[in-house]
Amino acid sequence: MRDCADVLMDGLEQLEYRGYDSAGIAVFEKGVIRTVKTRGKLKCMAEKLADEGKPEGFCGIGHTRWATHGEPSDINSHPHSNGRVTIVHNGIIENYAELKEFLTEKGYSFVSRTDSEIVACLLDYYYAERDPLRAIMETVRELRGSYALGILFKDFPDRVYATRKGSPLIVGIGGSEYFIASDIPAFLKYTKNYALLDDDEIVAIDNSGVRFFDIHGIAVKKQTQTADWNIEQAQKCGFPHYMLKEIYEQPEVVVKTLDSIVTDGVPDFSDIGLTDELMRDVKRVFVVACGTAMYAGIVGRYAVEKMARVPVTVEIASEFRYMDPIVGEDDLVILVSQSGETADTIASLELAKSRGAKTLAVVNVKYSAIARNSDMYIHTLAGPEIAVASTKAYSVQIAVLYLIAFRFAYARGIILENEMRRLTAQLYKAPEAIRDVIENKDECQFIASQLVNVETLFFIGRGFDYALSLEGSLKLKEITYIHSEAYAAGELKHGTISLIERNIPVITVATQRNVLAKTVSNMEEVKARGATIIAICRKGTEFAEGTVDIKLELNIGGELDDMLLPLPTVCALQLIAYYTSVLRGIDPDKPRNLAKSVTTE
Repeated sequence: MRDCADVLMDGLEQLEYRGYDSAGIAVFEKGVIRTVKTRGKLKCMAEKLADEGKPEGFCGIGHTRWATHGEPSDINSHPHSNGRVTIVHNGIIENYAELKEFLTEKGYSFVSRTDSEIVACLLDYYYAERDPLRAIMETVRELRGSYALGILFKDFPDRVYATRKGSPLIVGIGGSEYFIASDIPAFLKYTKNYALLDDDEIVAIDNSGVRFFDIHGIAVKKQTQTADWNIEQAQKCGFPHYMLKEIYEQPEVVVKTLDSIVTDGVPDFSDIGLTDELMRDVKRVFVVACGTAMYAGIVGRYAVEKMARVPVTVEIASEFRYMDPIVGEDDLVILVSQSGETADTIASLELAKSRGAKTLAVVNVKYSAIARNSDMYIHTLAGPEIAVASTKAYSVQIAVLYLIAFRFAYARGIILENEMRRLTAQLYKAPEAIRDVIENKDECQFIASQLVNVETLFFIGRGFDYALSLEGSLKLKEITYIHSEAYAAGELKHGTISLIERNIPVITVATQRNVLAKTVSNMEEVKARGATIIAICRKGTEFAEGTVDIKLELNIGGELDDMLLPLPTVCALQLIAYYTSVLRGIDPDKPRNLAKSVTTE
């Protein structure tokens, strides 16, 4: 049997991309639970294990914490224990304060400032009859919020329990060894087989195998699935960072995603239920997402409205769920998410379904909550995206949204089939344009060298260029910590231009020919106030002498419709952000304070 501590540390290393500030493990060692944990990165944990000696055993749990309640510290790190019960916890317990008050009255005391320790004590409270399954059932009935729990009971050596609600938890199934994890890469080197734990289900794992139960303690059967990617896809493969590797993968994954949807030269969504009839009947479209996925949604909005003349609203998921939106049976709600486990987007999905809207998931993880619970689901084939800052997932998301726009326009009689074929064929040329940007990365590196010491900058653009500026600005601020804002270029004079000072960089995305003259006027406005202008444009675009300080020309020629230019252009913005991060001495894969899958509000 494998040494548990080594497997746990290896699994946590595979999940470093999710973002964390402390780490710890708990292992049954000769019948006693031994816990080692520390603030900081896994290298700090490895040093502590080397100093104290690692626990020896074959059964345990481990965790990397992203602080929500209580500052990062050794005490607040997971696992948490009260003596009889030891747990690790992903998520947030919303009613922790009232549970803490109840447990305090029952004589419990607490050493940490976390909501997670309350769960350990509540489990202990309901463990009075020495029945782990019943203790878990009673505990989860009391919890409000999101959680994925790994649980050890000291009276049951070599057994792990787990349960979940609203936070991902996957059970890896090997030949004679078993795993629980928040994502497949944690155990992919040991097995590709897994089962999905649904909300409120409980799993018990020991040497005899895996048993699943519902919230009432009744045994349930689970279907075993097999991951369709391997450990090599989740490794750097010679690249210095995952982010750079994933930028380079964009041409390939865009083609794969297009191929999964396009049949006989046209996008075909009939197999998922997104029929032409449904598209004709839809009165409004909502795109609901967070962060990068939301910015992909803005590109999608422009494309759908331009092509299909159907109104599209893009909403931040964390606002949509609380704004009491006017959404109903005649609407299509598109949920866009890389992980498919984004808490606010899941809640928005539930709200949309409760009001009778049709729901469509555009998600990169096929076993995720959003994918499983939506009426329709499109699997974006980006493969594993490890870097916290999303790159290839964004590209495949907008590729899918373009195809939806083409089919919408055809279904509603606005374009004919030959035009839909032409646009689809053009979209297939985008990967080559992305590849050309990557091959000319030196220009992006030069721009990065000019940004490395700046404290603030701006992105401006119009139309699709504005949508792209939002993502370019987010990418830069995520991984370089430079203050960056994106504005619709025409809005500068409505207040923002007061912030322009001498030598402040203004990155102008200027690929849209129908608004180029207007964008140039805005460039000249900020140039007149001393800004440094960095223009990203089609090859051959001419500007008045002295307007532009640095020009990055995209070798696109006439191959791509302006509407499709966000695909190659975003690659340039990603590379600029990546190289700026590296030059500033920052690890672009693990930016501070950020997590890959945001499963809390």
